[in-house]
Amino acid sequence: MDRQAGLHVAVGLIRNAAGELLIARRPEHLHQGGLWEFPGGKVEPGETVREALRRELKEELAITVEDASPWLKIHHVYPERQVLLDVWQVHAFSGTPFGVEDQPIRWVAAGELPRYEFPPANRPIVTAARLPDRYAIVDDEIGDVEALFRKLQQLVERGFRLIQLRAKQLDEGAYRELADRASTYFRPQAIAVLLNAEPELTLRTGTAGVHLTSARLMALNERPLSADLWVAASCHNREELRQAERIGVDFVVLSPVLATPSHPEASPLGWSYFGRLVEETNLPVFALGGMKLVDLVEAKRHGAQGIAAIRGFCGE
Repeated sequence: MDRQAGLHVAVGLIRNAAGELLIARRPEHLHQGGLWEFPGGKVEPGETVREALRRELKEELAITVEDASPWLKIHHVYPERQVLLDVWQVHAFSGTPFGVEDQPIRWVAAGELPRYEFPPANRPIVTAARLPDRYAIVDDEIGDVEALFRKLQQLVERGFRLIQLRAKQLDEGAYRELADRASTYFRPQAIAVLLNAEPELTLRTGTAGVHLTSARLMALNERPLSADLWVAASCHNREELRQAERIGVDFVVLSPVLATPSHPEASPLGWSYFGRLVEETNLPVFALGGMKLVDLVEAKRHGAQGIAAIRGFCGE
């Protein structure tokens, strides 16, 4: 894909006090008309993205943006045009939003977004809006099922709601037993437990999805699970990121960003190169490798959805 977008669009992700997101329906006569979108509009020559966002949201919704920060960039090629969606999170605004041009608007819970039809370029935004900014990875070194389940419980008690169950020391039977137990216990609490295993095991255990190793990712020709289940993947370079995009992965972890004791032989990407790869990628990206909660701000500054960690969330 040519990453030089022809139309540069400022997009606002606006939340209300209840955490709901504001979406608007495009007029029928416009490109992608009739579909829902996150509000915003074209960046005019000489404008910064921040200026364009403030102007567009004032014109479309009659609100004044008080505080906003860059979030992610989506490059998309339609048959008739290329677009760059420059998405910002609006942290504070004044005024009561309404459709100035009589366009329907609606406040929607993040989990309800998949029920609405969005233009293809908006789909990564829908995914990112549903994801938290912390992705915990549970692993062990001794194959202790009870210890692993206690780790899962502790993470949930501390507010984590997206967890990968790696557990490479368990044999197949013990891993499936733990996955069944995790699904029964955590799914009713809306905790997404992703299995680091063959995708079919997710269907057999009722867990929330699968996390593909880079080897599994590169061996696939298409997305292995339906859209109502999460598909994540481990990536380490541009080629793997492109493959994740091609098969329709929901989000990825990109590593190692910093030096890590678990893989001392791996050459860290560093924040600068990590940021460049993220900007090229049309998927939410979690930074992995040497991460602690204190790194969350730096990760977001470089375009990440958030951070992922195995040991880094312990004791924080």
